[in-house]
Amino acid sequence: MTETDLRSRTIRSLVWRLFEQGGSAIIQLVVQVVMARLLTPSEFGALAIMLVFVNVGNVVVQSGLNTAIIQAPDVTDEDFDTVFWMSLAISLVLYLAVFAGAPVIGDFYGLPFLVTPLRVLVLVLVVNAYNAIQEAIVARGFDFQKTFRSTVVAAVVSGTLGVGCALMGGGLWALVIQQLSYQVTKCLSLAVQIPWKPRPAFRRGRAWVLFGFGWKLLASGVLDQLSQSVSDLIIGRVFASGELGLVSQGKKYPQQLGTLLDSVIQPVMLSAVSRVQDDTDRVRRLMRRALKTSTFIVAPSMCAFALVAPILVPALLGPQWASAVPFLRVYCLAYALLPIHTTNLQVLNGMGRSDIFLGLEVIKVAIGLFALVVAVYSFRNIYAIVLAAALSNMICTFINAFPNKRVVGYPYLRQLRDIAPAFGLAALATAAAWPLGSCALGAAGTVALQLLAFSATYLLMAWLLRVEELYYLLRVAQQAMGGREDS
Repeated sequence: MTETDLRSRTIRSLVWRLFEQGGSAIIQLVVQVVMARLLTPSEFGALAIMLVFVNVGNVVVQSGLNTAIIQAPDVTDEDFDTVFWMSLAISLVLYLAVFAGAPVIGDFYGLPFLVTPLRVLVLVLVVNAYNAIQEAIVARGFDFQKTFRSTVVAAVVSGTLGVGCALMGGGLWALVIQQLSYQVTKCLSLAVQIPWKPRPAFRRGRAWVLFGFGWKLLASGVLDQLSQSVSDLIIGRVFASGELGLVSQGKKYPQQLGTLLDSVIQPVMLSAVSRVQDDTDRVRRLMRRALKTSTFIVAPSMCAFALVAPILVPALLGPQWASAVPFLRVYCLAYALLPIHTTNLQVLNGMGRSDIFLGLEVIKVAIGLFALVVAVYSFRNIYAIVLAAALSNMICTFINAFPNKRVVGYPYLRQLRDIAPAFGLAALATAAAWPLGSCALGAAGTVALQLLAFSATYLLMAWLLRVEELYYLLRVAQQAMGGREDS
């Protein structure tokens, strides 16, 4: 694939990823706001405990083999069939394990009512075994418009069902139905658009080849998910489920915002890198572009969110969620660094270096667990636990970036220099908009004024200082609009 063709397909894919992520996120945000006003922190805390097991299971079902299919230079329909049957078998084993262990989990957390909802929610693992293949096909073909359609449809359907159940007093079941119906609807919607259907074919030789690459990513994904989730498990055990609900909501919104913005770029970059992995210079240029562009968007978004959170959260979610604001602000700081994590890891994936990927995860899990143990046993304070998680996250940026000095010639200090302008401008914009929080304009007026001042300061300074990422995004927008007009 030529440089021009790769750039053109990448830009089109970025636009569709933006539509996909943005459209789905807006709908889900509305749904989450409504459900947060209808349900209690304790119910969201119970969901957070269940999602730990579901999320770890999803990594086992989807992560390694799915990425192996995307990264492989050439794949056949039999490869897709082989991976599907492997993923399905794994999902069924995991489902039976969680089904059998649900009573023990409920007793451990003193929440016996979790048993049946957990057994129902974990059915999502079986659904995702099928959906993982569909998403791999989409990623390989840069056909992200199909994912856009399916995620928007899924967000509407699941949101309607979840809110309807909450209005009827469904409580925790409203959250379970919303989570499960989203994945089922997304899977069915993709199945309508993608011609692939599983056949009774299994190639043992290809299974070993794909597993040889994927098992390291699988182990890495499980370790990463456990490191992210272990704090929820400990908070749920040591503190009340209501406090876990506050922490989980304080984490969820920055996480979703950061992932929304960053994931527009990262999956597209993985597909692009896997196609030019033999050309280190092109990979380095792709990586640098992805890191700078993603940070230019994510860093100010996180700063702006933290800025308006004390007014926005109680106004949108209700006064019962005001105590989540300190946690939200800490996680905004942590997720502002998301691009440096994901960009480095995606490059290692795209270059086929899953061996390095696994080693990094082992080191990061050790750091995260050490910080968590110190926070729990030295302070036994929920704020200390959250701060420890954020601190270990910042330390791990260096861990993720270190190998790429050798792999693609892009060292950590150079990466920091590349993203420093975005953080500097975001800090300046925050300082300019902060005093406006005391204006007596009502919640909506004050938030709007602060965001307007923040955005104007950030963009104006980027324009005056001729920050390259701003001009790149403008060029991408022009090319995307030109491509749409041509089509």
